[in-house]
Amino acid sequence: MRRSCLSFLLAVATATAAAEAPDAEVAARYIAERDAACRADAGQLWGEPLCAPLLLVDASTRSTVASQAVDGFAAKGEVFVGTLPKERNVANTAVDWNGRRWAMVLWPLPEDAFERRQLLMHESWHAAQDRLRLPARSPTPAHLAGLEGRIALRMEWRALAAALGASDDRSRKHAISDALAFRALRRAATAQARELENQLELNEGLAEYSGQRLAGRPEAEAYAAAQLARHEGDDSFVRSFAYRSGPAYGLLLDRYGDWRAGLTPDSDLGELLAGKAGVVVTQDTASAAKQAGARYDIDAVRADEIGRDLARLRQAAEWTAKLIDRPGLRAPFVAMNISFDPRALFPLPPHGTVYPTLRVSDQWGILEANAGALIDEAWSQARLPGAGRLRDSDGLWVGEGWTLKLNPGWTVSEDDGGQILRRIGGAAAGSTSRSR
Repeated sequence: MRRSCLSFLLAVATATAAAEAPDAEVAARYIAERDAACRADAGQLWGEPLCAPLLLVDASTRSTVASQAVDGFAAKGEVFVGTLPKERNVANTAVDWNGRRWAMVLWPLPEDAFERRQLLMHESWHAAQDRLRLPARSPTPAHLAGLEGRIALRMEWRALAAALGASDDRSRKHAISDALAFRALRRAATAQARELENQLELNEGLAEYSGQRLAGRPEAEAYAAAQLARHEGDDSFVRSFAYRSGPAYGLLLDRYGDWRAGLTPDSDLGELLAGKAGVVVTQDTASAAKQAGARYDIDAVRADEIGRDLARLRQAAEWTAKLIDRPGLRAPFVAMNISFDPRALFPLPPHGTVYPTLRVSDQWGILEANAGALIDEAWSQARLPGAGRLRDSDGLWVGEGWTLKLNPGWTVSEDDGGQILRRIGGAAAGSTSRSR
């Protein structure tokens, strides 16, 4: 099993489906832009080039433009056009297909050239990360959904923004010290917080840092600081936080010399920055964070987050009633690929995490849900709300906000008051792998 950016094809679907197929001429121009960014880098950032072949895919039609020849695709100028098989999830991700490792990006791409190159280089980094010995890992740090976790993260981001915008090194190191105090306080509250956060920062965080570095954007530090401020009010940080903190730490680390060559899957960007900048993090992180809080208006943030937490508790009760307290369909994972929106995940401990929208491809068929699905902590199954019914003879089941297209040899049967997928004539499916 392998993990790529959200087969671990846990793909991250972050774009809206387009109404038309990709224009081959425009797509070729975008591919040439990405290739030019790769040539300009010449492997300097990570010690090797990042130019993987590209797939530009329309989510609604599955129409695809490929930068290299693909079986069944037709040449059109400098690119190749065809249709991505329905078994393949469509997302911004890296994927093994047709004998190659590809960077897949959803069409339409951003109109802004910097945003477009940033996205293309982000996914290109994902296609290269195994070679960099930084394999994709994608946990769900549920502590970032809680009141104190969100407050500490917002304080860390405000201090990081201050460090990025500092006019002198003394002020910068002072703000770095504040950021690391909030970071340490948050991570001390939960046993696995450090490990889970680091995994995402070394995955999505480094990918986004690379995208920003190689997009050719002027004033990259100001842009990263603005992104921290823009996304501070996001409804969910559980998976998306690393897209903001990763570039911030990376750009600050760039000020203090080489740091990328020695990275390992166990590295901590905060610890690296402390060492490179010569910042000593006090052991009394609670006192340090309390003193720093006044500098970043923690009282206003706390008041805002208390209101958010009340709304979160109401939403948790609604999800529990919908996905736990009543019968539904259980879809055990066998060899699963999944795509979802990382901005919207809702932890529901101890049951798992709610994915408001997702698409799963597995041996039993294709599942699409747009009204919530619960994946357990072990990633062994998805639970869908309500019972499904067979709509036609082609094996299409429909339920409350979900559809399930079953492959031959599989059926839906009654189980413990609900429904479960089973092989015809056999037991329920078992969990053997997950793909991302």
